[in-house]
Amino acid sequence: EVQVVESGGGLVQAGGSLRLSCAASGFTFDDYAIGWFRQAPGKEREGVSCISSSDGSTYYADSVKGRFTISSDNARNTVYLQMNSLKPEDTAVYYCAASSYPQIAIATMIDPESWDTYDFWGQGTQVTVSS
Repeated sequence: EVQVVESGGGLVQAGGSLRLSCAASGFTFDDYAIGWFRQAPGKEREGVSCISSSDGSTYYADSVKGRFTISSDNARNTVYLQMNSLKPEDTAVYYCAASSYPQIAIATMIDPESWDTYDFWGQGTQVTVSS
């Protein structure tokens, strides 16, 4: 079965840290990019970060640069999103998704109209940051 599954969400105080995991199965992980997205209540989905599993190139939204770090463990078919210095505005449901066009995914992460390159989406994991 082809799927990506998120885990690691939870409740944390402002300034704290969480590490999200995106475990992939059923497809050739090395050929894909994995993106992290988030959606807060009443807001549009935002592209947060992305990594190409083949060459390690990355993208970060301005809102998370310097605080979040994306990494890939190809042996485990898993991508991690380390989130530090969390703020209440980081509260959202976080989704991961896999794109079979890794370079396009990296280059166009900022453009929601390009997200149709993502083939598989997870169900999401809730991150809540209290003030």
